[in-house]
Amino acid sequence: MKILYAVQGTGNGHITRAIEIIPYLKQRGEVDILVSGIQSDIELPFKVTYRFNGLSFIFGKKGGVDYWKTFVKMKSFKLLKEIKKLDLKSYDLIISDFEPVSCWAAIKTKRDCIGLSNQVVTMHPLAPQPKNLDLIGKLVLQNYAPTTYNYGFHFKRLDGAVFTPIIRKEVRDLKTKNKGHYTVYLPSYDDDQIVKVLKHLSDVDFQVFSKHAKKDKKINNISIQKINTDLFLKSMAGAAGILCNAGFGTASEALFLKKKLMVIPMKKQIEQYYNAEMLKSMGVPVIKKLKIGALPALRKWIADDTIIEVDYPDNAEEIVNLIVDNHSGNKKINTQFESDNYNLFQ
Repeated sequence: MKILYAVQGTGNGHITRAIEIIPYLKQRGEVDILVSGIQSDIELPFKVTYRFNGLSFIFGKKGGVDYWKTFVKMKSFKLLKEIKKLDLKSYDLIISDFEPVSCWAAIKTKRDCIGLSNQVVTMHPLAPQPKNLDLIGKLVLQNYAPTTYNYGFHFKRLDGAVFTPIIRKEVRDLKTKNKGHYTVYLPSYDDDQIVKVLKHLSDVDFQVFSKHAKKDKKINNISIQKINTDLFLKSMAGAAGILCNAGFGTASEALFLKKKLMVIPMKKQIEQYYNAEMLKSMGVPVIKKLKIGALPALRKWIADDTIIEVDYPDNAEEIVNLIVDNHSGNKKINTQFESDNYNLFQ
């Protein structure tokens, strides 16, 4: 069996999940890997067959996506060429982790594409739904990487097609301890804004990991470090708590490590509002913005020792086997998220 596994390269969560999934896919067939996007800090330790520009959202410095930079870097004609160029004829199974080139190429050629991501289940009917959402953003989320059948991940298992998060081996193997500091990963915020707020919590040690820093520095109680995977894992393992955006990867790892967690949904990232709503239902505190007005909520969180209990078993092999068994050999297996997007090209 020949399998195409396509991975979104914007952000680190998709890549870290792929590192766990790919070895099990290789046990079931010959695997070609496709990566598109330009915002990940982590490289796959596998041969990548296709590298595309795809369609990436660029992190800003004010708590959300920088739409101007996203527009400047968007190459719509190149995206269409990439979709047209991708030849899917030799593949028996196409799996996409929220990767648009593979999804639209599959639609164009009327091939089934299996969705496997946290994004595909954010709007699951059993998941808590946020109010007053941007309808355009919701439409983008639904149509960014449309798939035929979907399996996915949420912070709680919802049904037979929605699993708890895949936690990378490096995190599962960490020896945890509370050393008193707080790990901060807010890539959509400028370092100055982070310092402006957190400096008021002068009795707390913050370890900030920054996508914007040119060099490491320390300002009073706040250390700012460039992204480094090993140092970030070490910081999380020793943290009293973790403050991050409401993305899926870091929040899942914080819960798995039994660390206090507070999240801030990234503006204009609709999936993060859905993630935040689920986390809130589980007891995780959520704030809208990192600003001076959030200091009372931050102080309350720091003073509270409540840990959210979760059970995240090592489920990568189970998920891969389920998908391959259900969809190899042109099988038609209905899932909770079956959809039909073929008419978009008719």
